[in-house]
Amino acid sequence: MKLGAFSVSLNVKDIKASKEFYENLGFEIFGGDIEKNYLIMKNENSLIGLFQGMFENNILTFNPGWDQNASNLDNFDDVRTIQQRLKSKNVKLETEADENTTGPASFLVLDPDGNAILIDQHR
Repeated sequence: MKLGAFSVSLNVKDIKASKEFYENLGFEIFGGDIEKNYLIMKNENSLIGLFQGMFENNILTFNPGWDQNASNLDNFDDVRTIQQRLKSKNVKLETEADENTTGPASFLVLDPDGNAILIDQHR
């Protein structure tokens, strides 16, 4: 299964303090909008999303169709294909992508310890 770019989406209390902290670790702003309370920070191939007030817990995020630079990949597994494969293995989905659509979609699963994994396709 090709899951695409990986990042950790962090629920932060103070996005400006978190931005400064991660900049001190060598991360730079890669995307997002601090005025909308979210930033994507990058250090080489490592991506961290900072999200203030958008969700309760941290999330492991995969973006099918993108590489670590948010560039489109020619060859990737569509989010609906990934979803179907997981369902065929009896993996419980918390949310599902509409399998009758194409393009952007997402679904959410929890690992055995309750960690959220978001498969989020933007194209």
